[in-house]
Amino acid sequence: MKVAVDNRGYYGKFGGAYIPEMLYPNVEELRQNYLSIIGEESFKKEFDHLLKTYVGRPTPLYFAQRLSEKFKAKIYLKREDLCHTGAHKVNNTIGQILLAMRLGKQKIIAETGAGQHGVATATVCALMGLECIVYMGEVDIARQKPNVERMRILGAEVRPAKSGSKTLKDATNEAMRHWINNPVDTHYIIGSVVGPHPYPDMVARFQSVISQEIKWQLKEAEGTENPDYIVACVGGGSNAAGAYYHYLDNKDVNLIAVEAAGLGNNSGESAATTVLGRPGVLHGSKTLLMQTDDGQVVEPYSISAGLDYPGIGPIHAHLFDSGRAQFYSVTDEEAMKAGILLSRLEGIIPAIESAHALAALGQMDFSKDDVVVLNLSGRGDKDLETYIKWGRY
Repeated sequence: MKVAVDNRGYYGKFGGAYIPEMLYPNVEELRQNYLSIIGEESFKKEFDHLLKTYVGRPTPLYFAQRLSEKFKAKIYLKREDLCHTGAHKVNNTIGQILLAMRLGKQKIIAETGAGQHGVATATVCALMGLECIVYMGEVDIARQKPNVERMRILGAEVRPAKSGSKTLKDATNEAMRHWINNPVDTHYIIGSVVGPHPYPDMVARFQSVISQEIKWQLKEAEGTENPDYIVACVGGGSNAAGAYYHYLDNKDVNLIAVEAAGLGNNSGESAATTVLGRPGVLHGSKTLLMQTDDGQVVEPYSISAGLDYPGIGPIHAHLFDSGRAQFYSVTDEEAMKAGILLSRLEGIIPAIESAHALAALGQMDFSKDDVVVLNLSGRGDKDLETYIKWGRY
């Protein structure tokens, strides 16, 4: 099975660009230019140089011995938590700001949930001297205050989204409205593999450095490029898309995607899109999303701000629909316990998003020789307040 975007921006039956007419010039400018720009030698050289000297790549592939003993398999952690800014998000923002500058844009907007993408965007805007506005839901501003202050220190303006559930979905809505009103001088750095084509493909390409590194690092460690399993959490799904990218067409590698079940999939307080969703259009692409019978978006819930999204990227909708990836869902409680487990076994406090991926290990059956690569997408600094409130450690 070939898992790639077609020239219309579709992965199977999902994707495309469902956008208002006023957004068409912005999106079309990107579509016509992104592949040629990111293919330029000067672009690739600058991108690689910044990833190496600024972001700190390659990130380690760490054999987690005590975690491996616990789950009776060979478990490696891809340490995206060690990237500058504390998560994988900066891989994409470096790429997109270089692209925006080559398109002559002077201003940057972004949306953020957990705040990691907002921080990564504010970081590269400070690096390049561009104006930055980040939209963030009021609820997320309250629960991710350290990241809000980091964005402000970096010089970004943080604008609250006060409608709907006041979380990531609503921040995305506000950012898109801003872009419609400022089409000429502004580039919208979308933080995940969501939105209209070419964003899902473009973000996946920038994040594919993760699986590119996994291949040679695992070859060094195990003598093979191919793990038996790659495990990653999925909200919109950029860290998962990056970890899967170079393995998508290799059926010997099992792709495991982990969604947030919140208080339980039957509780009415969940964000497990593949369990609760149906095909529809969200933020400019056809995908799976949680919606009512008359097509209204259902408000998601997760203790993790980065997974608190009512849909998934179209590539993940296709991976689910085609059966190429297996999807698990993990509750708040399971994720928090997994975060503490990793902290105690390996001395690594994970982001709560990444803790969802860790919790899925307990739902899986391994043989002792199975090689498992888990993408540790972010570190837990931003979530200390949530860990403290949860309190059971």
